[in-house]
Amino acid sequence: MSANVIGVDMGGTKILSAVIDAEGNILGTAKVPTKADKGASEVIDRIARCVQKAIDKSGVASDSIQAIGIGAPGPLDPATGVVIFAPNLGWRDVPLKTELETRTGFPTFVDNDVNVGTLGEHVFGAGQGVQNVVGIFVGTGIGGGIILQGELFHGASKTAGEIGHIIVKAGGPRCGCGTRGCLEAIASRTAMTKQFRKAILKKGQKSVLSELTNGDLGVIRSGVLAKAIRLNDKLTLKVFKKVTKYLGIGIGSIVNFLNPEMIVLGGGVVEALDDTFLDDIRAAAKKYSLPNTLDGVQIVPAKLGDNSAILGAAALARQRSEVV
Repeated sequence: MSANVIGVDMGGTKILSAVIDAEGNILGTAKVPTKADKGASEVIDRIARCVQKAIDKSGVASDSIQAIGIGAPGPLDPATGVVIFAPNLGWRDVPLKTELETRTGFPTFVDNDVNVGTLGEHVFGAGQGVQNVVGIFVGTGIGGGIILQGELFHGASKTAGEIGHIIVKAGGPRCGCGTRGCLEAIASRTAMTKQFRKAILKKGQKSVLSELTNGDLGVIRSGVLAKAIRLNDKLTLKVFKKVTKYLGIGIGSIVNFLNPEMIVLGGGVVEALDDTFLDDIRAAAKKYSLPNTLDGVQIVPAKLGDNSAILGAAALARQRSEVV
């Protein structure tokens, strides 16, 4: 019988852990709030407790667990497991791997959260059997991951995959990174929220978003956007038309440069889109890529939803610990 591993998805607000077998079956899960304001040591304590809760719920013996894989936000060193900088956690140079190993006794492997999401889709989701995959996850921000020849690609400074910071509109909106015209500054949910607020609050445009959010336009969730699309809200459709255009521009640039076999689109915003918008993204990608470079390149939606990170983290643990 193959050994089990733990996959952990570590976010700014919640920690999700799961016991996962070799076939990708989720045997037990647990979730706890991150409480990042209490400091790195307390957060790592909470991860360890969340891992134990998942084991308890799964009904498997602790000695069947071979390793932990964890997807963490921010730039990090996957070799040492040190989180270099995670602004939403207030972390700098936190040795997550060694600290979690000390608390749990399990070998632990760490990678960027979007990287493990891409790995999850590669091993268990839309990218199964494909050797060269780029994952693009559109949510609060836009993150990316790169699989080359079946392996995660990290780059010289371990930061490869920052697709959200491809410049798609020179001199465009300012991004949180300080640059202007990044894909994230135009097509992320945060960027869309700014556009909706400006149109509704400053320009007085009518939109069902006002009703769907009870007038609170501070944070517009992906589910609300999906409802607005189903209701054919003109403002929402207009903004999404712009979003699909610029996602297509970004994808066209990726295809021109890397020519992967597959682009996997995930995240809450993409899940809110129907097939029409995905077709619009494909059309824009074709328009902004060189002739014939899209031949053989699939642009597909992710399949795993919220489980992509825990499944990818489990795949990371299995690969890195050479569990069979």
